[in-house]
Amino acid sequence: MAQVLEFRLPDLGEGLTEAEIVRWLVQVGDVVAIDQPVVEVETAKAMVEVPCPYGGVVTARFGEQGAELPVGAPLLTVAVGTPATPATAVTAPPPAPEPEGSEPQGSGNVLVGYGTTAPPARRRRVRPGEPAKGAATHGGAGADAGAVSAGGPGSVPVPGSGDGSAVPVQGSVAVAAAPVHGSASVAAAPVLGSPAVAAPPVGSGGPVAVISPLVRRLARENGLDLRGLAGSGPDGLILRADVERALVGTAPPAPGAPTSAAPPATATRGTGTAVPTGTAGSGTAVPEATAPAVASAAPGATRVPLKGVRGAVADKLARSRREIPDATCWVDADATELLRARTAMNAAGGPKISLLAVLARICTAALARFPELNSTVDTQAREVVLLPQVHLGFAAQTVRGLVVPVVRDAHTRDAESLSAEFARLTEAGRAGRLTPGELTGGTFTLNNYGVFGVDGSTPIVNHPEAAMLGVGRIVPKPWVHEGALAVRQVVQLSLTFDHRVCDGGTAGGFLRYVADCVEQPAVLLRTL
Repeated sequence: MAQVLEFRLPDLGEGLTEAEIVRWLVQVGDVVAIDQPVVEVETAKAMVEVPCPYGGVVTARFGEQGAELPVGAPLLTVAVGTPATPATAVTAPPPAPEPEGSEPQGSGNVLVGYGTTAPPARRRRVRPGEPAKGAATHGGAGADAGAVSAGGPGSVPVPGSGDGSAVPVQGSVAVAAAPVHGSASVAAAPVLGSPAVAAPPVGSGGPVAVISPLVRRLARENGLDLRGLAGSGPDGLILRADVERALVGTAPPAPGAPTSAAPPATATRGTGTAVPTGTAGSGTAVPEATAPAVASAAPGATRVPLKGVRGAVADKLARSRREIPDATCWVDADATELLRARTAMNAAGGPKISLLAVLARICTAALARFPELNSTVDTQAREVVLLPQVHLGFAAQTVRGLVVPVVRDAHTRDAESLSAEFARLTEAGRAGRLTPGELTGGTFTLNNYGVFGVDGSTPIVNHPEAAMLGVGRIVPKPWVHEGALAVRQVVQLSLTFDHRVCDGGTAGGFLRYVADCVEQPAVLLRTL
């Protein structure tokens, strides 16, 4: 007898709470093996293929490409085991218990907070016409009942029943959900047809036909009751466009309902009645929209969701501005000798040394002299934590947006090793293959914004770090060299730092040492 199991989006680690579906790797009806990747998702840190802990037939998928799901949301359902025949679905006795001492089977493939175990124990079936024990009644817990079947006749658990009893259903793949009111039993009924989702009537007390958490959040932030909307998607699914039309007062009315014009200041519910945004159709108070009404109704306005990498960057930068009292100091330096030294190193043969690697080596030497800038602030304990290792992050622009890969133990690497690691991480970032571990754990950031053709910047500290060194473009400028005016290669260096960890004297000393090494690379020989 087939048993339908639900696989939820697991915790992918690194504090991630949601992920966006990039590509489904399986279709409804496909047979999957244990630990087979079924979907590719993009988090704020990386793209990950998610393996399914169950083997069987895929009976349903939740969410289309581009949908954003929170951790714990259903991803898909899988029918596990051999489907029963119509006769055995009614008369077959319950399965024999597992032999004593046997251990549950599982894949052993574990993500953070997620592991595969044996399927739950089989539950008693309800024969046709027999009342289900503990069936949901009006006003009680579990007011919704649903049935799922895959591949043929069989019986599956009914979520609304108190003991998880099952009813036989029939059809290729079907999902049905409807509220149960005032009934003490659930009758078996065949469900025929292709994969489908039965949506509750508009305005009912049943589940809302919404898949995307983004749609729910948009409605919640603008005080819109989704139960009053008629979805324009398949089987009444409420789409983002439906919510946006409702917010500007142009949502289409439900079929057969009278229409009425509504000004932009009101939200049109699915019944065709204009309701002020502060109230729901039932008279229940709804919070006012937090966004300005003008922004919501502006003609031609385009809304771009802050999600994925862009959303993670926005959250981190906003938190840095809120928590870190930063300050910036800067200095111009003559980089002519540094460029000559790099040219000499590359002329000697061997792997090429990048300019970023030379600057990184200068950074690690400066942090050894000024360890306060390789630290973080423990706000709970009100302590500055000096970190023994230098994990150097560097800002890199990719097609997915700005990312900050981290070079582990940069203080132990020479220029060749730093060059190789920078090249590897940059290539992985461009290809979208960076793992969450390669994007977290930095203690200091090197930001080479000179690649954008700008001279200076006041960057935002990469929370929870304490400082960031910015490097502008290197350009020929008039410069007084050895008492005479000459054209030299000049670069602007800036240091943004957390003023809680040190005063201006420490920050200035760090930046001056970096500038001295840029102008006279031989200064580094004292620390090599």
